[in-house]
Amino acid sequence: MTEDQALMELANARMPFGKYAGMYLVDLPETYVLWFKEKGFPEGILGERLRAIAEIKANGLEFLLEPLKGTNPPKGEIPPEIIDRVRRS
Repeated sequence: MTEDQALMELANARMPFGKYAGMYLVDLPETYVLWFKEKGFPEGILGERLRAIAEIKANGLEFLLEPLKGTNPPKGEIPPEIIDRVRRS
């Protein structure tokens, strides 16, 4: 998986359970993400993604994922205009 594909998947990942089921991970309240960080992230891909989201939120970089949310290009390829927009942010 390329970095672009991983970023696209992270931007479009949703919470699979609980009070915030269906919400984009990047849109989860920071207190909820920090609770996971304190108590322990789940195993597997969800835990990896929540770990990444925790770092993104801690550094105030959520805006980088905003242009990628809701996009689903073929084979996880990010359209060049979106890449340019993120790089200029």
